[in-house]
Amino acid sequence: MSKPKGDGYVLGFAAVICLTCSVLLAVSESVLKPFKEKNVANDKRFNVLKALGAEVLTADGSRIPPEKVNELYSAFVGEMVLDGATGKPLEGVLPGTLDPEEISARKKLPLYIRKDEAGNPMKFAFPVSGKGLWSTIYGYLALEKDLATIAGATFYKHGETPGLGCEVEADWFQKNFAGKKTFKDGARTKFTVVKGTVADKFPDGNDHAVDGMSGATITGDGVAKFINADLDRYETYFRDIRGK
Repeated sequence: MSKPKGDGYVLGFAAVICLTCSVLLAVSESVLKPFKEKNVANDKRFNVLKALGAEVLTADGSRIPPEKVNELYSAFVGEMVLDGATGKPLEGVLPGTLDPEEISARKKLPLYIRKDEAGNPMKFAFPVSGKGLWSTIYGYLALEKDLATIAGATFYKHGETPGLGCEVEADWFQKNFAGKKTFKDGARTKFTVVKGTVADKFPDGNDHAVDGMSGATITGDGVAKFINADLDRYETYFRDIRGK
């Protein structure tokens, strides 16, 4: 009969196992990091294109392959960055060079421009984000060339309640935004996500409100709040463009 192992042996064995697992996890993270970063970058490009109205879904509703996303993006999307304090373009600065903290703090404002085949601006998109009920919601909002009409919206990352606030990522909710106004009669219009439907709340119509998500009033209020805040941040630049 073998002699029972002492506490020192057990602790030493556990330490070796923990160390080995830590090393393996660190190596895996290091090896997989480039692939993760590539996937994140592709996902952002996909959502920018989606907000800008590009055909990013196949006939069966699945996403087009990454290489097609990159092909469309490179051909039709221009990039620039605005100074968060002044709204002025920053020469030689592109969104991909920014620290995520600069974007989160709105110190730098990425802007994406969809161009036609002749290179003329057609639509403008920018990131929007803010608090819902349980999480920060991330998305992109796109404006038509008039910088007064919403061309499209996409919300792609969040932690809202399944079956309720998670409807923020549903096509029916995002399609609500197209055609709505953010600027009218010379002034910014405050965007609203109503409780219920626009038809019920505004029988005569409303061009700056969308239907809400059933049972998710706080999520809808959060979406409206951060969209308005981000529209205001870009308004200085948009106002300059409208004046030209």
